[in-house]
Amino acid sequence: MKKLLALLLSLAAPFALANAEVGKAAPEFRLQDQTGAWRSLADYRGKWVVLYFYPKDNTPGCTTQACEFRDEIFAFRRANAVILGVSVDKVDSKEAFAKEHSLPFPVLSDASTETTKAYGSLTSYPQFKLFNIARRDTFIIDPEGRIAKRFDNVDPNGHSKMVLAELAALQKR
Repeated sequence: MKKLLALLLSLAAPFALANAEVGKAAPEFRLQDQTGAWRSLADYRGKWVVLYFYPKDNTPGCTTQACEFRDEIFAFRRANAVILGVSVDKVDSKEAFAKEHSLPFPVLSDASTETTKAYGSLTSYPQFKLFNIARRDTFIIDPEGRIAKRFDNVDPNGHSKMVLAELAALQKR
């Protein structure tokens, strides 16, 4: 009976982790960026964090999204906000992606998929075995580490402006 219970709990674990809801504490993480440096959510306590998940480095939509955030970087900095991009690609892919597009913010590798699962942003294609990617979701995390806003399945075109507007509204409250 104990073995059966342990098995059921292990199967439910990914769903229990997907608890990234507005008003709740954002799931902590520790991931490597494009330079190999380790970054954690705790590093940004006291700042607003725009944490965006994207499917794959150097694909059209992901490049559009990253470049729009890049182009608005000074507006985000004026708002005391940092941008962190996350996909399940490996660090070397991040390095090439950030360099090619002159990204002035960390793009993080979640090759283990643990963080992406914790935020409820992992998706897969059943027709391909073991092919998991991040869904295009964005989270605004307040300076205390709580999720203030969640955007699911976003359109990369114009998304950074939408996030900036929401960030400004949240900061007025």
